[in-house]
Formats: sequence, structure tokens, C-alpha cells
Amino acid sequence: MKIENAVSRRSFLKLSGVVAAGLGLTACGGSGESESSSDGTAAAGGDTFMIGGIGPVTGAAAIYGSATKYGAQVAVDEVNAAGKIKLELNWQDDEHDAEKAVNAYNTLKDWGMQILVGTTTTTPCVAVSTETNADRVFELTPSASSVNVIGGEEIGADNPRKDNVFQMCFTDPNQGTASAQYIDEQKLGTKVAIIYNNADAYSTGIYQKFVDEAASKSFEIVSTTTFTDDQTDFSVQVKDAKDNKADLVFLPIYYTPASLILAEAKKQDFAPKFFGVDGMDGILTLEGFDTSLAEGVMLLTPFVATAEDEATQSFDDAYKAATGSDENPNQFAADAYDCVKAIAQAIEEAGITPDMATEEMCDALIAQFTSSSFKYSGLTGESSWSTTGEVTKTPKGMVIENGIYMPLDAE
Repeated sequence: MKIENAVSRRSFLKLSGVVAAGLGLTACGGSGESESSSDGTAAAGGDTFMIGGIGPVTGAAAIYGSATKYGAQVAVDEVNAAGKIKLELNWQDDEHDAEKAVNAYNTLKDWGMQILVGTTTTTPCVAVSTETNADRVFELTPSASSVNVIGGEEIGADNPRKDNVFQMCFTDPNQGTASAQYIDEQKLGTKVAIIYNNADAYSTGIYQKFVDEAASKSFEIVSTTTFTDDQTDFSVQVKDAKDNKADLVFLPIYYTPASLILAEAKKQDFAPKFFGVDGMDGILTLEGFDTSLAEGVMLLTPFVATAEDEATQSFDDAYKAATGSDENPNQFAADAYDCVKAIAQAIEEAGITPDMATEEMCDALIAQFTSSSFKYSGLTGESSWSTTGEVTKTPKGMVIENGIYMPLDAE
């Protein structure tokens, strides 16, 4: 099943912005520090492309930012080892805060950034993408999935296109549409309950498109309940799904509220199937969470670390070595890795050089990414981009089994 662009190519030319992770960092350096290339030298310009990265490596969303930071660094090291071009990565912590993200962007500009990988989460990315668009800095976000990152659905005088911003992740509308299609095609449920965050653009965007697509599918939506940020009691939402005999609960939300919903379902002796989206990736590493509660949880993702292909296993080994941990990389790490590799491929194919002006480099990368001949094949599949900045690639189903993410689809 291909996820096609939900917005017509004529709707808006291009856009800007971009979901991702945290911990302390070793190979990549600490928050706010300049990253060095794989040979340890500090970039001085000239022969080096200056790559900036922004994402939360501290705070509540640190699981996302740490994953993207490490994933990007693994890719930078590989590109530098190949010897065709040289990259220097400087990653800045935004704590999943829009104002701090803009400050981080300004720090990177002062450092000499030419291209931005980020930001990781949506709200900061919307703010930063406005800055990169004004400054004509090419931006590829691994995980900021809202259409507002790239310009939104309604383009006008107060909401201009952000033609310099591209996404490696699926947009929120595409996630909602694809989830409904997948649940129907795989016959995962007949009575579906939805629990979503009505205060969050990410969650509501996915929910709305899921409902639209569900109208033409074979399953019935029997319960729809909502919550707002910082809510910790989900007894009412779970009870409504249970009372309406839902056999599948769709959770277009992040992993923290999802963990509370799973705990409440166990408390109420309610055991439907649970199906989530990319914001739930990371639930197994949530501190204090009983991972047995996530057994059987399904979600769509472009990457599963336990896949047996050589590229995935090589990345898994390199990521673990970089983090000093035996935890598998999540899809956000893979998306960030693919961001760097796609940029490197575009640089090589377009003949871009480090001494080009940032605006000239941005224009060349836009032309390359929107070219019908440009295809990038990486950890998250074969990707191509429309003139709106949206990516087209094939999602995979993932299920949690024995505390491990496993492919849901037969190859």
C-alpha cells in the first residue's frame, strides 16, 4: 500500500518543517555543543558541508530527540568514511519548545549552518520552518509530521508556501488515511474506538483523516472520546470503548498518554487490539512503564529494527555502538539517518559544493528533491518527494511481541 500525497501538487508548491527523542549523548556531544566529524576535526568551511540539527535531547520528548541525533550522527560518520563529501554535524537541544528551537536555529546560523536536519517535533518545527524559509536554508525534517510544517492545507497571504522544507516522515493526514486503510485491508477489527488528544494538532490531524477514510471502509467507529494535554485519568475514555464493545482501539497519540490508556484497559479488564501511529514508537523505553502492557500493540511505521535485511542490521549495530546501549533504534533514528543520506545523495548528484552560498545551495537541493528522477532508497524505504515537500513511500505494520518491535507484514 503506497501512501500518496494527500494534498494536490497544485495546492501548494512547498513548505517547511517537521516527531523525535532523548538521553545524554556520547558520540554526538552534549546539548548545545558543536558536533565534530568522524575524524574529530572541527569544520572550518571550505571543503565541508555544515549540517545543523535540532531536537529535544532533554525533557519529556527526549526519547525522540536523542534517537534523531544519534541516527543523524551515524549517517554523517558513514558519509565521511566513504570520502566523497565531508559533513560536519552540530546538534542543538530545543527541549520540544518552539522559542528554544528558534534560539537553537540562531545558534546554528552563527556557527555557519548551511542545511538543517530538523526539527524533530512538530510545534518547534513550525516555528523554525518560518525562519528557514525567510533565510532560504534547505530543511529536511525527520519526524515533524504536521502539514503546517510545510505550509499547511490553506495557502494564502498569511500562510505562504515553504518551498524549502521537506519531510522524511509521513504527514498527519497521510497517517490517518493509511491507518484506516491498513486496518480495513488486514481485517484487524470491526468495531473501532478512537481516543485522541483534541488539544494537539498532530493527534487531531490524524484523527480527522482517519474518520474521513473510515466512512468508506468495512469497520464501524463505535466510540470517539478525547482528552487534553497533561491528562492522567483515562477511565472514562476506556469505559466508553469497552461499553460500546470495541474490538480495536485506534490511538493517534504519543506514547505517554498511550501508556496510561493501556494501564487503564488492564485495570478495567478490557483487552481489544490497540493500533497506534508513529508517536507511539518509544513506548518500550518509557521510564517506569510495564512493557507487558504493550504486548500485541500495532502501529504503522516505515522502519522495524528487527528486520533481517543487511542495511537494517548494519544500522542497528552502528546505532547501538554510538549510544553505548543495547536498545534497538526506533523509526525516528532511522528517519534522521535517511535525512542525512538523502541530502548527501542529492549533493553528489546535483554537483553541489560547500563553497556555494546558502541560498544557492537551498535552490539546488529543492530542484534535486523535486526532480522526477530523484529517488532515495534507505532504511525507511524508497522515497520521493512532491513539490509540496511531502514524501511518498510504503509503510509497514509493526507489532510488539515479547517486548520487541517485530514486523507485522509478511515479506
